Amino acid sequence: MGSAFNPESATADVAVVGAGIIGLSVAMHLVAQGRSVLLIDRKGIAQETSAQNAGALAFSDILPLASPRILRQAPRWLLDPLGPLAIRPGYALQMLPWLARFGMASRPSAYRASLQAQTQLMRLAAPAFHAMLARAKASQMIRQDGSLQVYESDVEFQSTLAGWQLRAEAGIAFEHVKGERLRALQPGLASSIVAGTFVPHWETVSDPFEVASALGRHVMQAGAAWR
Repeated sequence: MGSAFNPESATADVAVVGAGIIGLSVAMHLVAQGRSVLLIDRKGIAQETSAQNAGALAFSDILPLASPRILRQAPRWLLDPLGPLAIRPGYALQMLPWLARFGMASRPSAYRASLQAQTQLMRLAAPAFHAMLARAKASQMIRQDGSLQVYESDVEFQSTLAGWQLRAEAGIAFEHVKGERLRALQPGLASSIVAGTFVPHWETVSDPFEVASALGRHVMQAGAAWR
């Protein structure tokens, strides 16, 4: 266990900038190794992004954003000022290097490599996160309610099947649902919803702020400090 120290003394093995969920996770790993840690945050433990977010543990989201499909759609998006990829003309030149790298990462070979890497990362992340919450006595804050992705047309549903097949190959459980089964999972769906995909092991946390606060208490009790 790391020894306590004065946060104003500027003596610590490691300074972690940001006391949100990421910074706290890093600090927790370090104090477990016996390191002295100084958390630095302008507001305090979990006072900004980690105080209010969706609280989703998206371990089944293994598909890389950079993909051949996205690359095919990008030109159309660029022509739509309200689309998901809108670039101001004056900023386009500055974006070119990033866009070039994104394009290279969207090649089929690069996509497959990214998919494999992300799959392995998620396999490591899930048990590591659960163990971290157990050490902080916060396991009861995890809920396994599942997630339901819905589609407004059969064309939209069919367009997702290749991605779901990749998830199946990675061992991710899911169920394509329609009709009564769909509406039993989520009563009150609009009549425009024709299909869905249910991921039963999708997890959320009951309150992201409380989870981060529990991690914060744990690292402080282990000898970390913040300023």
